[in-house]
Amino acid sequence: MNILIAGAGGIGGYFGGRLMEKGQKVTFLVRENRKKQLEKTDLVIESPHGNFTGKPDLITKDQRDQTYDAIIITTKAYHLEEVINDIKPFADESTLILPLLNGIAHMEPLIEAFGERVIGGLCFIETTLNAEGHVIQSSPIHDLVYGERDGSPSERIMKLQEAFEGAHAGFTLSENIMQDMWHKYSFITAMSGITTLMRSPIGPAVKLPAARQTLERLLHEISAVMHAIDAPIAEGLPDMQMAKMEEMKDEMKSSMLRDMEKGLQTETSHLQGWLLGKGKENGLETPVLEAAFAHVKIYESLKS
Repeated sequence: MNILIAGAGGIGGYFGGRLMEKGQKVTFLVRENRKKQLEKTDLVIESPHGNFTGKPDLITKDQRDQTYDAIIITTKAYHLEEVINDIKPFADESTLILPLLNGIAHMEPLIEAFGERVIGGLCFIETTLNAEGHVIQSSPIHDLVYGERDGSPSERIMKLQEAFEGAHAGFTLSENIMQDMWHKYSFITAMSGITTLMRSPIGPAVKLPAARQTLERLLHEISAVMHAIDAPIAEGLPDMQMAKMEEMKDEMKSSMLRDMEKGLQTETSHLQGWLLGKGKENGLETPVLEAAFAHVKIYESLKS
């Protein structure tokens, strides 16, 4: 299988590098500056699971040489419209489109653009790029979950599974990927919401009573909105998510908090903002969600 990865940042660089490490054919679609950087340094991963350095195959959007069997989208959600346009020339009628973007709002425009070629996907990983452009994995979780949106064991998904098999990361085929995606959406919306609101790693947010109470309210608000729009979430999801956060290392930060600390754009409109809009459409009061969203939007307005 010939795989194109849109983006070679913390997510695309990590999972693409692990596929390269096992000998899988991978090409990275990158911007010119990142291409020049990787041509100079190679793709370098520094990880608790072992380091990797390899020479990646790189193209830019103007190098339209072929189509690919699968395209994995690893860019930030706010680049969605741009990346859809960028990957169209590299996709034919049989190309699988696997998005690893946060949230759920990206699925509708992707399906509108590519139809049934779009499958479900998500990842759990804490990575960033250092000043040299190396991919730095700062915690041991490195899971990528994917599957047909209807859960079927299709021939094409089996081929993708074969391409992923043996890579030194948690590539997992799911029969319930849409619920998995909604559950991750709930988790990261709450975690990014509380850590940015408190400007703190997850530890104090879970352990300090006042912060924990705020987090509990946020988790329940998120689940209430998801129930109102008939999202396929499990009963008792807020308690499940809180238990997961309690298991995390105290120093864990959301990617949104790290983006704020670096003075970068955030995905709050795609995460908290989209869900806040759905809550208002259904007449729900979501004060903690609204406060979390407002906090980050104020940061963005002062930054610009």
